[in-house]
Amino acid sequence: MVDYEITPSQLSSLISSPEREQVVLLDVREPAEYAVARIDGSILMPMGDVPGRANQELDPETRIVAICHHGVRSMNVAVWLRNQGFEQAQSLRGGIDAWSALVDPTVARY
Repeated sequence: MVDYEITPSQLSSLISSPEREQVVLLDVREPAEYAVARIDGSILMPMGDVPGRANQELDPETRIVAICHHGVRSMNVAVWLRNQGFEQAQSLRGGIDAWSALVDPTVARY
């Protein structure tokens, strides 16, 4: 089983690997936040929408990395997904803010 959290550097390595297509980047922030800063290829599904959309739009066999601003909402979503059978759901430690600070400074910080 994968850890509940993935670091920005681990995620960077993962999405630049040949396994990239097997990872879903699930941005659980609000649309206004997503408009300001996002990781290319991420899918917007605000936290409040996850319970109603996850089972229809996500594959429980796929590795999912939830992303928010600082890692709190995404951890809540990762835990909820795991409880629903999405055993490879993870949270990006430190959120999009850590991603910008540690991996991609072109992503805006807010």
